[in-house]
Amino acid sequence: MVSLFKKSVIFSLLFLFLGVQSSFTKVDFHPYHVGSVEINYSSKSKTFEITGRFFLDDLENGLAKKYGKPFHFNDPKYKNQLNEAVKSYAAEYFKLKSNNKFLKINYIGYEEDSESVNVYLESETTENPKKIEAAVSFLYNLFDDQINIVHIIVNDVRKSEKLSYPNRYLFQSF
Repeated sequence: MVSLFKKSVIFSLLFLFLGVQSSFTKVDFHPYHVGSVEINYSSKSKTFEITGRFFLDDLENGLAKKYGKPFHFNDPKYKNQLNEAVKSYAAEYFKLKSNNKFLKINYIGYEEDSESVNVYLESETTENPKKIEAAVSFLYNLFDDQINIVHIIVNDVRKSEKLSYPNRYLFQSF
């Protein structure tokens, strides 16, 4: 027979476990807020092909905070709303210069899976990029600990940099 003391210890441990577990459910699914942006120069098209990768729930929440309404990836009825919101969001939180000239950035679209979203952008044409400047602040409107890892690739030379909130600017020479 289990003593009253043992029952109370078991109950306390169970309560502690459930309390700890429920406190984790109130926190984001992931404790780190990290995204990545790859800026790849295509000598064939003479454009920068840009891919941003973000946690799905973070991007949903960032869009919701920015535009004041809910967004749901993986739900076809939100596809048109999401395209417009992601296009506007990217235009505000991503800028690119090549050789001291701001480049027009075109929104191509996005792809999603159960955990992440890839956002596709493409710059206008530019010749012989030597000096690249970027302003990358995706999800800075949501998290003050957001980190964006930025990779710039020109002629198979890859340069990477970590941008931590509030730093949003980077410069690379090729």
